[in-house]
Amino acid sequence: MGRVYDDISEEQAHWIGEQPMFLVATAAPDAYVNVSPRGLDTFRVLGPRRVAWLDLTGSGVETIAHLRADGRITLMFCAFEGLPKILRLYGQGEVREPGDAGYDELRSRFPDVPGERAIIDVSVGRVADSCGYGVPRMDLVGARDQLLTSAERKGPEKMAEYRKLKNTRSIDGLPGLDPKHQ
Repeated sequence: MGRVYDDISEEQAHWIGEQPMFLVATAAPDAYVNVSPRGLDTFRVLGPRRVAWLDLTGSGVETIAHLRADGRITLMFCAFEGLPKILRLYGQGEVREPGDAGYDELRSRFPDVPGERAIIDVSVGRVADSCGYGVPRMDLVGARDQLLTSAERKGPEKMAEYRKLKNTRSIDGLPGLDPKHQ
């Protein structure tokens, strides 16, 4: 069933919007390959060849560091209910931190949630689907709120301190978040 498309169709954009999570894969020369799960209604299809998500503060900064070093990114969405399907978006990603060009233009497209640290803006070069027959069917119990409540509890000042401590370098020592934005 696997097909390749020139653009993200309206039907695919709608399906993407229904998925409760997605996976992000990035790599940089001489660095570990990274795969990270994302969720919490932070993803948006901006056009037929452009997507973005609101990146929240986490314990690492691999995606951001890899994008700054290399730019390549693959996003994967899987259907865990309904018809089996996998959709991958391949492209080049850019990190937009508060104060960077393009950040303010994109920010209004996302919900206000505590702990935001950047927007990842992706130019999509390839869209491909596959059957997903090997993906298990699962019932969604609900979103986890620990990331948001932790950020809320810490507040902006402690979150900025945490990002300076944990998010300025990747596990391979690559530059992550810009300390001047913290």
